[in-house]
Amino acid sequence: MKLQLDRASGVPLTDQIVTGVQDWIRSRAAHPGAKLPSIRQFAADYGISRFPVIEAYDRLVSLGYVDSRHGSGFYVTERGLPGTFGMSGMGLSDPRRAEEESIHILRHLNRPDETLQLDSGSIPLAWRDTESLGQAIRLVSRTDGSSLVDYATPLGNARLREHLQTRLAPLGIAVDPQQILITEGASEALDLLMRYMLKGGDTVFVEDPGYYNLYGLLKLHGVKLVGIARTANGPDLDMLEAMLIEHRPRAFFINSVFHNPTGTTVTPPVAFRLLQLAREHRFTIVEDDIYGDFQTDPTDRLATLDQLEHVVYVGGLSKTLSSSLRVGYVVASPQIVKDLADIKVLTSIGGSRFAEAVAVALLERGAYRKYLERLRRRMRDALGSAMQTLTASGWELFARPQGGKFLWARVPHIEDSARLVACGEPLGVMVTPGSYFRPDSQPSPWIRINAAFTNDPRARAFFETAARLSA
Repeated sequence: MKLQLDRASGVPLTDQIVTGVQDWIRSRAAHPGAKLPSIRQFAADYGISRFPVIEAYDRLVSLGYVDSRHGSGFYVTERGLPGTFGMSGMGLSDPRRAEEESIHILRHLNRPDETLQLDSGSIPLAWRDTESLGQAIRLVSRTDGSSLVDYATPLGNARLREHLQTRLAPLGIAVDPQQILITEGASEALDLLMRYMLKGGDTVFVEDPGYYNLYGLLKLHGVKLVGIARTANGPDLDMLEAMLIEHRPRAFFINSVFHNPTGTTVTPPVAFRLLQLAREHRFTIVEDDIYGDFQTDPTDRLATLDQLEHVVYVGGLSKTLSSSLRVGYVVASPQIVKDLADIKVLTSIGGSRFAEAVAVALLERGAYRKYLERLRRRMRDALGSAMQTLTASGWELFARPQGGKFLWARVPHIEDSARLVACGEPLGVMVTPGSYFRPDSQPSPWIRINAAFTNDPRARAFFETAARLSA
């Protein structure tokens, strides 16, 4: 297999690789079962980074041209040959299968264990309160045997919903426990809302940049995405108003506090105008507040200002407490919550009664509150130190967040952050190209950085080395 890759053509390397392999297979030069070069070997043969190869191979698997065999490699399939390829067996309405999370997972499965995951969405293990978590697990195991084997109720643990009601009150979100639906993480909450609100062909607005897994979920539902630029104060209102004239969105998905990936928070003037536009143009705002617990001094949420008339609120404990303890929730009008609960029963029967019981134990014993106080201090200190390190190294910050985990940063003269990805590889540092955080996957000069990992010597070496890259 000999491909012609042209870095100067303006066509992304991923697209060139996909097209080249497809042409190779269609030319009958390949036979069913023919093995493709390994990701590492392909990258070495063509003198390129592994990341476009990983993305291209994943896309070829999704299209049905290639089969991935765990521990063995990638092989040409029979349906990938001329006259045999079709939509059957693909399992997705979008033949390109563009959901970024699958690509993201594949990249991390192929990384060495010693690599510093500087773009991580997680908190360092050493910062977690694993002792209190273990105590809560043991307590539930001893005192609530049913939680080890039974489904949760459709709405979720009643005590947990009461605790969440109490936690929402300081934000000005006054709701009854019947308006809270427990889900297995915020991802299930978003998926349930998509099933309830949207149908194939609908248009929704998303933030650009934004959460790549959200894009993937929406594309799985056959929905058209329109990106609205995110500014330091929230969504770009001028762009939003212009797009509203051209499109009739059913919903706008917004990450309001400590936005992923920019770390910014929607300001009150922007929030008020967003709600005005939602009323005028009759679209629903899905407010993703999954990072809200990182905030020390609460700011008004969209749900606070709207009181759930045009806003559906999504939150969770997984980003702070434990990614393995999948606890998210939706807050909405009673009718919406009832309908979502019905969909939840059809799609998953019930959530994890055990996870919900563990969350209750942590909340009732005060362990979660104490943990959050420590976590907020550590993240605030790490964020300040990271911003100082980056600016001292010559990097540009999109904004200076007041909390949370993320910084959106760039090297001023680098226009495509894929170069930063390649720069990090030999230093043992992994970052994600900014294109992954864009709904149309267009190149971006920015990358997401988790401040909690920036004190690592490898991170500092990466910042300094990247800043010296030539234009």
